[in-house]
Amino acid sequence: MSDRVGLGIDFHRFAQGRKLILAGVQLDYPLGLLGHSDADVVAHAAADALLGAARLGDIGKHFPDNDAAYKDADSLGLLRKCAELVRGKGYEPVNMDLMVILEEPKLAPKMAEMEKNLAQAMGMSVEDVSVKATRPEQMGALGRKEGIAAFAVCLVKRM
Repeated sequence: MSDRVGLGIDFHRFAQGRKLILAGVQLDYPLGLLGHSDADVVAHAAADALLGAARLGDIGKHFPDNDAAYKDADSLGLLRKCAELVRGKGYEPVNMDLMVILEEPKLAPKMAEMEKNLAQAMGMSVEDVSVKATRPEQMGALGRKEGIAAFAVCLVKRM
């Protein structure tokens, strides 16, 4: 089989005193996301989808949160390294589809920039990366604005 699919899911809770960065875009919002790196939940889900498609584990395996080297790391840089790992195993990313789940802020004005950042980090065409968002309609922790979740699906093919 030459084509493989990977799924990535990530969640981060909001925290005071942090910048909100999604897919490498800093958003104007009073809270950021809690995490060892910059906590870019979108880039993390994309990384896990890439790694999963190539059967390379998850982002925590390659960039553990107890390693000081990754403290406040740029998650797009980590995503770039994940794409290199995937290519090193003989796979090429074909497309990436992401869904971000959050009550606020609104992402529509920034989605094109988010897609561009992700595509550049993965060495893909922006036409092959899709970012969408949905609201949980005030249901559960995400609906109470306690954090943000992201889901990603990636198709890779054998090079």
